[in-house]
Amino acid sequence: MSKNAGRKWPIIIALSILAVIGFSVITVKMAINNPVEMSDYGMQNYHEYDDGVNDIINAKIEFDKKYTITFLTPQITEKGTVITYQVADKSGNAVNDAKVNVVLTRPNTTKLDINLSSPTIDKGTYTFSAVDLPKIGRWDILAKVSVGTDQRYYNLKADTRNPNTIEF
Repeated sequence: MSKNAGRKWPIIIALSILAVIGFSVITVKMAINNPVEMSDYGMQNYHEYDDGVNDIINAKIEFDKKYTITFLTPQITEKGTVITYQVADKSGNAVNDAKVNVVLTRPNTTKLDINLSSPTIDKGTYTFSAVDLPKIGRWDILAKVSVGTDQRYYNLKADTRNPNTIEF
């Protein structure tokens, strides 16, 4: 047996402790440089959304009993995207007094959010001014439609490279 065998384990323990401290520092530094984005599903922070989710679901059900919303934009594009919705009651009559708020957002960050307001209204069709998207790819189109006391969130997934738009 070697006399040096007893000297190795304290060095190994010290190196292990330094490695754990180093990995902890790296983890904290990465977390600071890459923060978790707050969800804006339902156009509010997730705490508010979670607290009122049952009210939001019930409001959606009541809204859908009285009104229909149709997303008329055929595809979003990087340049000159015009967002258009049509709001009608269940009889097919145009609703011109709805309040429509729209946010175009990336699923991974809120830094590129584009808020759309003041649409032109013509026979229940709400058309927002053309916007240029800062990046190609996936976008979420979040809308809150209110008619009187009835309201509904209408959330769509869209991609500048694909004409399909789906509700989520």
